Amino acid sequence: MMMKLSRQFTVFGSAIFCVVIFSLYLMLDHLQLDHTKSPNNGGDKLQNGQLSILQDKIDRLERLLSENNEIIANIRDSVINLKESVKDGRGGLDGGNMSQGPYLELLASPPLVLPIDSQDCQFATREFSKPADGVQLLDVYDLLTFDNHDGGVWKQGFDITYQDNEWDSEPLQVFVVPHSHNDPGWLKTFDDYYRDQTQHILNNIVVKLHEDSRRKMIWSEISYFSKWWDNIDNQKRDAVKSLFEQGQLEITTGGWVMPDEANSHYFALIDQLLEGHQWLERNVGVKPQTGWAVDPFGHSPTQAYLLKQAGLANMLIQRVHYSVKKHFASQKTLEFFWRQNWDPASSTDILCHMMPFYSYDIPHTCGPDPKICCQFDFKRLPGGRVSCPWRVPPQPITDGNVQQRVQMLLDQYRKKSKLFRTKVVMVPLGDDFRYAEALEWDQQFQNYQKLFDYMNSHPELHVKAQFGTITDYFNALRKSSIDPGHASASLPVVSGDFFTYADRDDHYWSGYFTSRPFYKHLDRVLESHLRAAEILYSLTLANIQRFGKLNDFPAVENNRLLTEARRNLGLFQHHDAITGTGKDMVVIDYGTRLFHSILNLNQVIVNSAHWLVLKDKSAYSHNPSKAFLQMDDIQPSQDGLPQKNILKISSQPRSVVVYNPTEQDRTSVVTVYVNTPHVCVITDHGHPVPAQVSAVWDDSTTASTEAFQLSFVAQVPALGLGLYQLSTAVSGGAETAEYVFLRQGGGLSVNMKHFTVNIPQDASTPLSIHNPHIQIWSSPTTGLMERLKLKENGSEHQIKVEFAWYGTTSNRDKSGAYLFLPDGEAKMYSPARSPVIRITKGSVFSEITTTFDHVTHTLRLYNVQGVEGQAVEICNLVDIRREFNHEIAMRLASDVDSKDRFFTDLNGFQIQPRRTMAKLPLQANFYPMTSMAYIQDPGTRLTLLTAQSLGSASLVSGQLEVIMDRRLNQDDNRGLGQGVLDNKVTPSTFRLLLEKRAKTDGGEKPSPLSYPSLLSHVSSLYLNHPLISMAVSTEAQSLSLSAFTPLASSLPCDIHLVNLRSIQSKEDGGGPSDEAALILHRKGFDCAFSNRNTGLLCATTQGKIHTEKLFSELRFQSIIPVSLTLMHTTEGGSSKEEIRLKPMEISTYRVQLT
Repeated sequence: MMMKLSRQFTVFGSAIFCVVIFSLYLMLDHLQLDHTKSPNNGGDKLQNGQLSILQDKIDRLERLLSENNEIIANIRDSVINLKESVKDGRGGLDGGNMSQGPYLELLASPPLVLPIDSQDCQFATREFSKPADGVQLLDVYDLLTFDNHDGGVWKQGFDITYQDNEWDSEPLQVFVVPHSHNDPGWLKTFDDYYRDQTQHILNNIVVKLHEDSRRKMIWSEISYFSKWWDNIDNQKRDAVKSLFEQGQLEITTGGWVMPDEANSHYFALIDQLLEGHQWLERNVGVKPQTGWAVDPFGHSPTQAYLLKQAGLANMLIQRVHYSVKKHFASQKTLEFFWRQNWDPASSTDILCHMMPFYSYDIPHTCGPDPKICCQFDFKRLPGGRVSCPWRVPPQPITDGNVQQRVQMLLDQYRKKSKLFRTKVVMVPLGDDFRYAEALEWDQQFQNYQKLFDYMNSHPELHVKAQFGTITDYFNALRKSSIDPGHASASLPVVSGDFFTYADRDDHYWSGYFTSRPFYKHLDRVLESHLRAAEILYSLTLANIQRFGKLNDFPAVENNRLLTEARRNLGLFQHHDAITGTGKDMVVIDYGTRLFHSILNLNQVIVNSAHWLVLKDKSAYSHNPSKAFLQMDDIQPSQDGLPQKNILKISSQPRSVVVYNPTEQDRTSVVTVYVNTPHVCVITDHGHPVPAQVSAVWDDSTTASTEAFQLSFVAQVPALGLGLYQLSTAVSGGAETAEYVFLRQGGGLSVNMKHFTVNIPQDASTPLSIHNPHIQIWSSPTTGLMERLKLKENGSEHQIKVEFAWYGTTSNRDKSGAYLFLPDGEAKMYSPARSPVIRITKGSVFSEITTTFDHVTHTLRLYNVQGVEGQAVEICNLVDIRREFNHEIAMRLASDVDSKDRFFTDLNGFQIQPRRTMAKLPLQANFYPMTSMAYIQDPGTRLTLLTAQSLGSASLVSGQLEVIMDRRLNQDDNRGLGQGVLDNKVTPSTFRLLLEKRAKTDGGEKPSPLSYPSLLSHVSSLYLNHPLISMAVSTEAQSLSLSAFTPLASSLPCDIHLVNLRSIQSKEDGGGPSDEAALILHRKGFDCAFSNRNTGLLCATTQGKIHTEKLFSELRFQSIIPVSLTLMHTTEGGSSKEEIRLKPMEISTYRVQLT
């Protein structure tokens, strides 16, 4: 041992010697420069030249010195660590580093600084270059005054005029696109809508399109289409296929649903698109070309990117702020190539059409005047159930009135076409759940055909009108706007996003960013379970094939459970589901589906883990009634909080299997409940593991005597299974936590055994907890954080946590499920009685918990070196069930000088810079936060990472706030017909990261580009994908188990394994095929932040992965680059030996593992 140490000291000694020599050389170089600076060199010119050389040299010197300092600091740290570990046999800063010392490392020890390829840093430093004909939405917002002028018949627009002869040389081409918008759940459940309306609509499509080959129809939601397909006979199926072949029926987008684009995470957006496209491939052989999104409440460029990657060529959007629509219409930029902010070329461009008017219904789609357009919605003919609110009904078209009706309608078509750059105009013809009765088909199609026949037989009108699908329209548009000779010169390029949506006045749809937060949280729990189950199941199938031992592994049954879970998660991405904008009973239906799928996925994870950890694979037997493994926690009902199983511990060791669903080798804290405080944890090799026993609280001051919380530091390889053994300990087991209780004004009685409790009388000094990386101070009266210090550089910041209430306005229109219409700024939350504050101090974690009336707030620090120790975990348990028209917000008030700028993510995929604008109402400055939001100044960045989607804002410099729940007593007049009163006790979990910018480039120019740090990316990954622990049943303890390490090493730090998803077999029987979809995402990251002490075992590799070296035992039998959802095989692609990803790129490979 001493030999090894002296050798290491020698190495360090020589390293320091080299550094000193290098520094001397630099100083000499510097001195040489000095004597050339003498004033009698004559001539300013020479001096200037010399000065600029000098400046360059000094710059270089500074750069080298700073690199030098880092090297010396690293050496110093390593030497100190070495000395410490020699001195007392245990390493660590602050005595808090649990991963060294007497505890044996299961994973290799991490480098002090992450090895990042310098070329990988260039992506984030690149400046944004706006194309000449480019539109950046941040600039549009700066430009607009957001005044709400009355535009006449087009209320939110302007008067449109034209000359009669404008179409003489090139006639107007009109495509009328019949559609029926079918919400998979809103006012009725998915099944009720299907039974009452949707099945009839689909049945009618087959009959009515066959009556006349000129008729067309589009359909979007595969969730409905597949349910219907399963219920029709082969003859009808053939009829449908022939409609596809003839181009009369078109599938648009082809996702499971038409997803919300604000709250949905990109994993779920991809998954529901994949599920739809895979269903289409298996059943009807159709490949969608055009996206159709008429109802999501605001639009995200993430969705545009995913459609492009899936191989779609065009897309359509509708719900965009009325001021933005008016601006785009006036500039004739309603049709554009939507390009990602981060794309320097045009590889992400997708042709997009923005509908110009208020709604996608018929009154708002034929042209600017709804009173006239309504007269051409023939379902509203007198005597029907719906009529025109403008009080002028439609008339059936006859020989007597056709000329006059054509003139009226053509006038609208021409006016609409004046808002676009080509002579091709698209007119949707439909609304929610339209075309359910045969009569409606006849009314619409027969009357329109008469109008078209008249138009087309009168050449002096210069118009050609017809029914078309949306792709018919885009094909004509491309022909007309894009000369074959040169690229698309005539359409502009647009970058940015379309949040936050307002449809009229100050009615901003920022309420739904938070509505029904309990289910927004459950959505992400299901998402992480689904990803974990998919990957483990795929690895199990591949290993079963390798061993050739299928035994009775329930592959087909598990595949069925996975498919159902994909579809339930997909259904919940619908724009009335995850948004929280459905009726109460519909919400319960969605919740029940999410809940059942979580239980089913636990089955898949347990079955797969069971097979993988058995040393002797032939010992595997599947017994559904006696599970080999038991999940650590179980949710009791769709609206209940998960409850942990209590493990019975005895002197016989009890095995716990820990699954790491992330692609990084990982050191994280695992918590299980046990029935005794006297317990020790060892690895499967018998080495002790750092552990802590804490109390389980029945209420804020009463500890359970039946259950104890055991937290231990687990080290688990990427995507692997680790094994730990728990047994009773007479002495030397897990350390017990210590408790301090405070309450202003006293009156505290604490009931607990086995732990030391301190209730100080004088409670005026700030409370503090710390770990190797961070120290925080909290108020002794509220327990809420006030200051935070980073130990690495000693910098201290004011970061105050506060809670606040928003009320709703006294105007006629009030907040509801969709809208946020507050009664002014938030009022600070001040509890009626002093809260109970509980401080837990322990060797594995420390925390401060405050119990208020409406929220239980916990700040936790993990005593772990690396990712888990670098952030403050914040947990809120919110209960506002007794409130009236109140929304509760958590606010962070810091000394970061962020001015009016902040950053939120879009769908967990990319960062969108934001500006808080005084010219907009308060509610307009709220944006969706799916996975993170941050504020920054030149030296510091403060990031709030979130485990669920919520609405966020930065209304004042240095502040970041999140709305955590909303209870609203009225409808907001958007069709739901109810308030939001089904609140639950709702958990929300966050991590707070304070980072110092190592390289400051001085005055930051506002740019549409920003990226998280690597630490931030990995912290978010860990927060969203916690370790999953499973206990081996007491009966099965005799079987010998071994850990599972599928990967040869961690993936590169910036590459995320989005999914490894088994592909269903083409044969009937519903089993898996031997192929899987491997989906990878290379994240864009900012290198300007510290990469020290991350505890990670990865490097960056310029986006390269050697496929041969990816797995430890499995191999790729085949690997084929395909489009995102496997619809198209991509040309050329990468070689079989190497996968290469560009920064920000998401790519899919069809793989066979063996």
